[in-house]
Amino acid sequence: VIQRIFYTVNRSWSGKITCNELRKSNFLQNVALLEEEADINQLTEYFSYEHFYVIYCKFWELDTDHDLYIDRKDLARHNDHAISNRMIERIFSGAVTRGRKAQKDGKISYADFVWFLISEEDKKTPTSIEYWFRCMDLDGDGALSMYELEYFYEEQCQKLDNMAIEPLPFEDCLCQMLDLVKPQYEGKITLHDLKRCKLTNVFFDTFFNIEKYLDHEQKDQFSMLRDSEGESQEVSDWEKYAAEEYDILVAEEAASDQWNDGYEAELNPVDHQKANALRYQMEKRPFFEMPSHLADVDLDDYDYEEDFE
Repeated sequence: VIQRIFYTVNRSWSGKITCNELRKSNFLQNVALLEEEADINQLTEYFSYEHFYVIYCKFWELDTDHDLYIDRKDLARHNDHAISNRMIERIFSGAVTRGRKAQKDGKISYADFVWFLISEEDKKTPTSIEYWFRCMDLDGDGALSMYELEYFYEEQCQKLDNMAIEPLPFEDCLCQMLDLVKPQYEGKITLHDLKRCKLTNVFFDTFFNIEKYLDHEQKDQFSMLRDSEGESQEVSDWEKYAAEEYDILVAEEAASDQWNDGYEAELNPVDHQKANALRYQMEKRPFFEMPSHLADVDLDDYDYEEDFE
């Protein structure tokens, strides 16, 4: 919950919420709604238990040693290795993480993962746009150059080649992205340009998320723009993702419980009949039985060579 609050309210990325940031946010209004709303899951911006459950389960899947820290290899497994290795390196570079000790050990904490997952699943919010912009801005000059875009796109091309899919040449991809973003200045894309863009998710996924990039390629850009403009602002991409994942997790847990209950349940009537029949046979069988005729073989006369022919 704390990380959700800082993610939305702390617009300066300072790690401290100022009075001005608090006034500009809707956090206090959400706190007031806690007294009126019986179901806390209806307050999806900060306090939803369902959202926490989804984030924690996703983190737990990656944190194989369960020390509440994950390294590069752990994070790379997220969503079946959809995120490029170059972007994984940038996330661990300190561009978007705060814990110095964790960075020194080459790991990120659960708190950092909260920021990552929300930014990954909803690339249209101001914080998520800033998150990925920081990662892609390799030299930290406040603008994305054509070199930086090509740097990330190269790995996408390699992945497409491995999937036997012919990648779009970088020059053609660049033209598409410039038409999409419409930057104010030639030769670079600024943070302001991306915040004006309606399809920032398409822009970012093109350069570091192969699965979502291929998904976007199957859709018409104009229809995506129309859907984006027509969507209700009340339901964000993150809320859609969290709701879908929560339903999946609950269904999996219910199926697991049902299997365990069935495994531990008593035998059904048919199994009882089989067990009684077996018990009856065992009771009739004498403890010491006469040896069968197969045991009459004289081992001294037995020809072992035939067994090895």
